[in-house]
Amino acid sequence: MSAQQAGLRHRLADRGVDAQLLLLLPGLILVLALFVYPFVYGLGLSFQPLEGGGAFENYRRFFSDSFQRDTIGKTLWLAVPAAALNVAASVPIAYRLRGRFRGKRLLTTILVIPITLGTVLTAEGLLNFAGPAGWLNRALAAIGLINDPLTLVNNYWGVFFSLVISGFPFAFLLILSYLSGIDPSLERAAASLGANAWNRFRLVTLPLLAPGLATTFCLTFVLAFSVFPSAILVGDPTGSTRVISIAAYQAAYEQYDYPLASTIAIIMGVIELAVIALVLLARNRFYTGSTGGKGA
Repeated sequence: MSAQQAGLRHRLADRGVDAQLLLLLPGLILVLALFVYPFVYGLGLSFQPLEGGGAFENYRRFFSDSFQRDTIGKTLWLAVPAAALNVAASVPIAYRLRGRFRGKRLLTTILVIPITLGTVLTAEGLLNFAGPAGWLNRALAAIGLINDPLTLVNNYWGVFFSLVISGFPFAFLLILSYLSGIDPSLERAAASLGANAWNRFRLVTLPLLAPGLATTFCLTFVLAFSVFPSAILVGDPTGSTRVISIAAYQAAYEQYDYPLASTIAIIMGVIELAVIALVLLARNRFYTGSTGGKGA
């Protein structure tokens, strides 16, 4: 290395610029190309309605049309309960699996297998299992428990079950990671002071886990809120499961109104950010510490 190059490196280092920062450049370019530019382009497109009427005409059209506006409530009614159930179901299972015992790897593998199936294969499995002529209805009819098939697919419940099946492994792995980062000596200390298992979990583990629960809920909520294939394959895409992503798809590829589709996508993003902000605000209100481990 020449003296001139060494001098340049020292001058950059004095200004807080390290050559290793160049390693961030590929990732930065990727983020700009795949996220920032599409977002800015879509945002600008949403203010260019095809039929004129002003910059906010597409937003006015969406919120003044009850058929379009109701997709927000239908999507939230699917995403919020599904995300909450995935988080709530993951906590006790991950809590029991955080230690070392024989068969842990096998059990963990079984629990995360659904994450590899994808929404289409999950939907097909639900149709074969819970459909009108599926295994469940045939078994219940064979033992005389039902006369008519249970309606468990092609409605709200079909999409809800699909979101739970595909979202649970993701939530489980995240919460297991957060629990593994909590120092077990804290619970042992509480036990030495006379706290039973429930009080140790409620007063020690759960407060430390709260940031992880909030983060996991936010991530699983975003995954559930963007539901699309399940809403069509095992839902009622013209009725109870006409979610906001279907409205965006129809605007873009059936009506060929890309500004309106961009408007709906921006509305989706704003709603997701609002829910995430509320969850994080609630987390900060009830807990301001750290997790005390690698789950922080």
